[in-house]
Amino acid sequence: MNDRAPFTDIATLAPTIERLNRTFAQGRTRAAPWRRQQLQALCRMLEDNEQAFLDALFADLHKPVQEAWIAELSFVRSEARHALRNLSRWMAPRKVRTPLVSQPGSSQIVPEPLGTVLVIGAWNYPLQLVLSPLVGVIAAGNCALIKPSEVAAATSALIARLVPRYLDPDAVAVVEGGAEQTTALLTHRFDHILYTGNGQVGRIVMAAAAKYLTPVTLELGGKSPCIVTRNANLSTTARRIAWGKWMNAGQTCIAPDYVLVERGLRDRLVARLGAEVAKMYGDPKTSKDFGRIISQRHARRLAAYLDQGRVAFGGVADAASRYVAPTVLVDVPPDAPVMVEEIFGPVLPVLEVDDVAAAMAFINAREKPLALYVFGDAREADRVLAGTAAGMACINDVLVMMGVPELPFGGVGASGIGSYTGSHGFRTFSHFKPILRRGLWPDLDARYPPFTDGKLKLLKKVL
Repeated sequence: MNDRAPFTDIATLAPTIERLNRTFAQGRTRAAPWRRQQLQALCRMLEDNEQAFLDALFADLHKPVQEAWIAELSFVRSEARHALRNLSRWMAPRKVRTPLVSQPGSSQIVPEPLGTVLVIGAWNYPLQLVLSPLVGVIAAGNCALIKPSEVAAATSALIARLVPRYLDPDAVAVVEGGAEQTTALLTHRFDHILYTGNGQVGRIVMAAAAKYLTPVTLELGGKSPCIVTRNANLSTTARRIAWGKWMNAGQTCIAPDYVLVERGLRDRLVARLGAEVAKMYGDPKTSKDFGRIISQRHARRLAAYLDQGRVAFGGVADAASRYVAPTVLVDVPPDAPVMVEEIFGPVLPVLEVDDVAAAMAFINAREKPLALYVFGDAREADRVLAGTAAGMACINDVLVMMGVPELPFGGVGASGIGSYTGSHGFRTFSHFKPILRRGLWPDLDARYPPFTDGKLKLLKKVL
């Protein structure tokens, strides 16, 4: 297992939060130049320390350089650059129509920051899942307290060391630690909390936030289904599913969690998936391009799934080295734990269904997923989109909707509350304050008592 990250002294939490609150009250973070400077500094931090971050991600998850660069460093940097390009437009007041009854006057909606935001990240993408939300927090003019996952110890320690060097230490702070630190943090009042992780902890976060009526954004994952219809191109379909499922050794919240394939296609699809694994990784255990499970405990959890169906390929697990092979299971009972729990690893059940309608019924009988994937023609895809619910969807590919900055990242129902990325992050961490500016003349008597039939008649004409 990874070395334990340093834990922040709980006694320092209250003074740190007070410092952030004071900074916000002073108004420094509201200024556009401050926001720009911080976003630019965040980009510099990633660029100056690229190799250090790559090394930390390898230590934690055995992440290949290209995966780590694309899904972590480049992703965050692209978010920051997108915010910098659009910040003036996002911050600008929005004029809205003022009706006759409120004339003379002008109406507008002005975005303003919320205050101090707590961001609690997850271990599977330990850089992206704290710094990407931080982009939205800063762009909206807030202070931030970020808590990386202690499970990804090397990345957490590096974030804690570098953030104070590059970002305003009076406005952005880092807390390291585990359940004890998180529990202590949640006793304090924040102006917004974003948590990425599992639903069990999400409920704890939401309950703690309720004490202060603090708004929350919860990114909770879930079992993301992938439908493969008889009209899908099996070659491309298999290649894209294999890439998305086994990136980061399957430890991706929006990775396909199971596949529903129309009857008669399963064995061909599985054969092609196996061929893609061989092409991409050769022997995955010795491949530099295949990652490792975050801990021995999680590796043992995944190994327990391997006897819940027939292993079509893979099926090898070595908890000591945190290795679980890319695995496809077939003949899996629909009520097996591997079909009920979020897998979060390189095990992929492939189930046969009679048709698209049966696939939709299967999905709708379960909690709403974070992501939904359909491989088939446009008519079939539209039918699935209209007849199911999911936090996000992608047709004829997987994961790549994350590369579109103006598509919000977020779940629905059990898979999450709220969203962020792009302008959606700016909105999440802002209050859009409505303002009406009125002139003093004319000041019609019709709205004031004493009320008369004549006044009512006039108001009926105006309103």
